[in-house]
Amino acid sequence: MSILSFTINCPDHDTASDLAEALLSQRIVACANIGPTIESRYRWNGAVERTTEVPLIVKTRPALRKEVEAVVNALHPYDVPPIIHEPCSANAAYEDWVRVETGG
Repeated sequence: MSILSFTINCPDHDTASDLAEALLSQRIVACANIGPTIESRYRWNGAVERTTEVPLIVKTRPALRKEVEAVVNALHPYDVPPIIHEPCSANAAYEDWVRVETGG
């Protein structure tokens, strides 16, 4: 089994925390890590923007990708929430833990 790791940049710590709690309470993800503030630069509506953001990293089973995206899209304040996911492998015990904690 592989797992999915999502990185979701949030406008502030409260948003990252709210998303983490929603995903964890619904057992859609096994864990959430809220990082320190980062500086982000991006293009938006034809202009280069600069802002600070808080990265949220969550891990789950590949079968729950759409559920993670649905919760983030419903709760994230951005017009286009940045939902980046990557398949990754981990040690067998960690993958088993992710599976168990997400009801798989």
